[in-house]
Amino acid sequence: MSRTRLRTIYTLSMIALDMLMTAIAFLLAYRVRQVVPFPTTPLEIVGFVNYLPMMIVQVVTVVVVFYVNRLYHVARAQSRVDMVYTVFAAVSVATMLSVAISAMTLKNTIFELDFPRAMVLYAWLLGVILITLGREAHRIFWKNLRARGIGHDQVLVVGSGEAAEAIIRLVQLSPALGYDLVGVVSTNGEEQKTAGVKVLGTVSDLADILERIDVQEIIIALPEGTDRYDIARIVSMCQRGSIAIKIYPDLFEFVTTGITIDDLGGIPLLNVRDIQLRGWRLSLKRGIDVLGALVGLVILSPLMMLFAFLIRLESPGPVFYCQERMGLDGRAFQMIKYRSMRQDAEKNGPGWTTKDDPRRTKLGAWLRSKNIDELPQLINVLLGEMSLVGPRPERPIYVQRFRQNIPRYMERHREKAGMAGWAQVNGLRGDSSISERTKYDLWYVENWSIWLDIRIIVRAVWQTLFHRETNAY
Repeated sequence: MSRTRLRTIYTLSMIALDMLMTAIAFLLAYRVRQVVPFPTTPLEIVGFVNYLPMMIVQVVTVVVVFYVNRLYHVARAQSRVDMVYTVFAAVSVATMLSVAISAMTLKNTIFELDFPRAMVLYAWLLGVILITLGREAHRIFWKNLRARGIGHDQVLVVGSGEAAEAIIRLVQLSPALGYDLVGVVSTNGEEQKTAGVKVLGTVSDLADILERIDVQEIIIALPEGTDRYDIARIVSMCQRGSIAIKIYPDLFEFVTTGITIDDLGGIPLLNVRDIQLRGWRLSLKRGIDVLGALVGLVILSPLMMLFAFLIRLESPGPVFYCQERMGLDGRAFQMIKYRSMRQDAEKNGPGWTTKDDPRRTKLGAWLRSKNIDELPQLINVLLGEMSLVGPRPERPIYVQRFRQNIPRYMERHREKAGMAGWAQVNGLRGDSSISERTKYDLWYVENWSIWLDIRIIVRAVWQTLFHRETNAY
């Protein structure tokens, strides 16, 4: 089956599913309003056929609002949290519009009815729930198809260095994204280190390569510090046919994502560093940290006691392990963890944990793979040394090394260290690129919001519970 036909089926199936779920939500809202005495007495029995025009308006409005907000665009890797947020916002707008349209278009007709407020509420709430469930089922179905090689797009990577390698590694390890990597166009004439990738040529050969090879998408991943002219020149060479072009941002673009315009006595200035966490936001984040830590410690205390008992039972030594880490403003603090290694693990000095590290205990290896060894850090959060969300703290010996090699590495210490971080929930954990982690940490610092923290917490919990593969050793 052709890619065009598959894309059409993908979009039409999603539209049909949204329409079905909206109609079911409306019908359920009608039935619930008949039996539930809220906010007033139950709805008088009126034939559902009288509400059919309102349901049709609701269904059509939902589809139109979703279309306008590009919610029928093929999404390869949208997080569930983002999906719930977008559906919630779009259904809310669609519900308000449908009520207004129904009031205007059905007035003075045989279908003119008072649309009960409770029924509006039920239709909205059930719509959010059912459409989200329907879209999740749709996502899983198409993800499984892509994992089997159905509906893949040919993708070409233009670039070199760590940026290109990160893209190549992600495409190779994530068949469910629906990409077939046809090759790499190098920008420095050197072959990529990632195995199994064919180097098709250099940028000067790009026009000829695109004539020979059928690709649907190009990802440009150039080394940091590349001249803007080079990027513009590459983009202009790629603009042929219906090829989609995406650019992997460098460190500067990560930091300036939220660029704003300010002024100084009437002189316009570009504000590229507007620290989000200050003033009342600091108090709000601290309040959430205290509440989250208290609730977490109370709810998880039986489980934490069980793990403490098992650690003590498996190997001699203390249950907890305190290690010096660097947090806010580069200040050192003692981070608490469950002990996951032998007591003499660092007799030869500190070392980076590797896969199948012989220093780990059997229970410790499992605790680390699930991040459960970090639960005692709720105490650090309660003491104000850490936050629930923030850049993960490193040991001073590594910080001194990283700050010399990675630009603006110490900028990540402008916020408290966190139990969960934006880099970690995006797969950059354990033995992964420190440079890439820094990019994500800086983006988090510059773009902080309560909603972003909630997204990170939800994704961290989900990955802990359901993701088996991890590079946290």
